[in-house]
Amino acid sequence: MSDTDLVARQLLLLARLVKRAESAPVEPMCLRLLTMLAEEGPFRAGEIATTLGVHPSTVSRQVAGLVRAGLVERRADPEDGRACPLVVTAAGRRILDAERQRQAAQFGAALAGWSPEARARFADLLGSFVNDLQRG
Repeated sequence: MSDTDLVARQLLLLARLVKRAESAPVEPMCLRLLTMLAEEGPFRAGEIATTLGVHPSTVSRQVAGLVRAGLVERRADPEDGRACPLVVTAAGRRILDAERQRQAAQFGAALAGWSPEARARFADLLGSFVNDLQRG
C-alpha cells in the first residue's frame, strides 16, 4: 500500500470520527452553512448551493430551518430588491463558538500526550496539506 493510500485511509477515518463526535444542536449540513456564512458571507442561497455543489432545494430546506431556529436571517440587498443575502445571527454565532470550543477541547485531549515539538510539527504539516488541497 502506498503512502498516499495510507494517508487517504487515515483522513477518511478522521472525517468519520469528527462527524460522529459532532454534537451541535443542528445537523452537520446546517453547521457547514453556518460556518460558511460566518466566515465568508453573506451569500444568497443560490451561491451557497453552487459553492457546496448541492441542489438548490437542499440549501433552501436547510436555510429555512436555520431561519426558523433564529440562527440565520435574510437581509434586503440594497442593490437588488429581489435578492435576500443570508447572514448568521448572534444565536448562530453562539452555536458556532460552542462547537469550536467543543472541538478544540476534543482535539486538545487527543494531543495532550504529544510533545510540544510533535504538536507543532503536526500543525505545520497539516497546514501545508490543507493549503495544497485548497490550491489543487
